[in-house]
Amino acid sequence: MKILIAEDEALSRRLLEKTLERAGYEVITVENGKQALEQLCKHEGPRLALLDWVMPELDGPGVCRAVRTRADQTYVYMVLLTSKGSKEETVLGLESGADDYLTKPFNAEELRARLRVGERILLLEDRLVEARENMRFRATHDPLTSLLNRGAIMDLLSRELNRSRREQKSTAILLGDVDHFKRVNDTLGHVVGDEVLVEIANRLLGSVRSYDFVGRYGGEEFLVVLNSCDPNYAPGRAEDIRKSVSHRPIQTAKGPLSPTMSFGVLLSADWGPRPVEELLHEVDIALYEAKGAGRDCLRLAKPGPQAEVLSAALSQSARRRD
Repeated sequence: MKILIAEDEALSRRLLEKTLERAGYEVITVENGKQALEQLCKHEGPRLALLDWVMPELDGPGVCRAVRTRADQTYVYMVLLTSKGSKEETVLGLESGADDYLTKPFNAEELRARLRVGERILLLEDRLVEARENMRFRATHDPLTSLLNRGAIMDLLSRELNRSRREQKSTAILLGDVDHFKRVNDTLGHVVGDEVLVEIANRLLGSVRSYDFVGRYGGEEFLVVLNSCDPNYAPGRAEDIRKSVSHRPIQTAKGPLSPTMSFGVLLSADWGPRPVEELLHEVDIALYEAKGAGRDCLRLAKPGPQAEVLSAALSQSARRRD
């Protein structure tokens, strides 16, 4: 584990460095508070720190206070080293954000023991962060495919539509359904059906850009959101995504399968400032048109004359609100 030693006295700094290297730490040394703060605020910087109280540029408590104001970084366990031993000084040091306090001259074994306490606290903090991230992932992702779940991708789609309207760009919405999927479940079993869904999810995710969204909309339906998508190229991109599913068989426990998908496609630039639910209803209609056209194809949702009039009226109303 990396540890920072901030000590302006060269001999003390060297003795600490040797002691901690023998204890197995990766040691970084600096000679003033400003350098200490720079090291502790680096990405993947040290998470253990020994800070001398009195240093040039910035003292130990000042470093502690500055580090604690940075809410965006992982926790740093900081120990103040000082020749001051009064209760008032101890309180001042701990209230500055230090985790522990060691009075010089100190015993090397006591120092190592206190640092091991710090390591245990950092390990606990890492586990808590990991548990929090796991809970967040489970709340926003589908447990089978690990794609965004319906709630999460609906939220992102709504945000993206608002952004594309502000920036006068277009968002492409693709709603896809696995063709004849019920037949797979009924004849080969749900385990094979799950294998098919997982592989299709991987292929969809692999066919889009890193800043596009793919989510499981429900059952065998998937929602793909292509951000800032040029309307001239959107149909071609949608066709490539459709082909990515069927370009090679999926290997399952019951042998290879060659599933296909049908897609409804909608370009937000064609529809104006509509509610997301309304756009999804229209792309769903286009999906069923693709199903009716023989499956393994896509159909583009286009507004009719009445919809175009409504779109123009909504756009004018939105401009007045802006």
